[in-house]
Amino acid sequence: MKVTIYTDGSARGNPDGPGGYGTILHYTDRAGVLHTREYSGGYKKTTNNRMELMAVIIGLEALTKPCEVEVISDSRYVTDAFNKRWVDGWLKKGWKGSAGPVKNVDLWQRLLAAKGPHRVRFVWVKGHNGHPENERCDLLATTAADGTELLDDIFQG
Repeated sequence: MKVTIYTDGSARGNPDGPGGYGTILHYTDRAGVLHTREYSGGYKKTTNNRMELMAVIIGLEALTKPCEVEVISDSRYVTDAFNKRWVDGWLKKGWKGSAGPVKNVDLWQRLLAAKGPHRVRFVWVKGHNGHPENERCDLLATTAADGTELLDDIFQG
């Protein structure tokens, strides 16, 4: 089955402030019917990279069977980490990069676990450039960041 995951994150311009992630999952079932699932959530004291990683993770974790997945992301960092195989290098070097320790190791590990049996390809798109699904993800992420009921810890139930 082929699946497209559109992701976005919003830290609202403040790494110590609230952030939100938005994920839209498009997939076609065996009958050829297109389905859409949307997710959003908040995260306190974080950065936009963590938001984008959470958006990818949520989409991958929603899949119950091995799929061919295309992740559409406006985060150059996330797409380059996979397309240029930085993650492989970080694993070999014990999560150390050329600039020192890699940030967000907890989320990178969770993302690799969520990737599991899926064949995943990351595609970078410039933000706000007319991809309607990406714009919807941005809206989900911004709404989550602006919400008053933010999660203290995304890893709790």
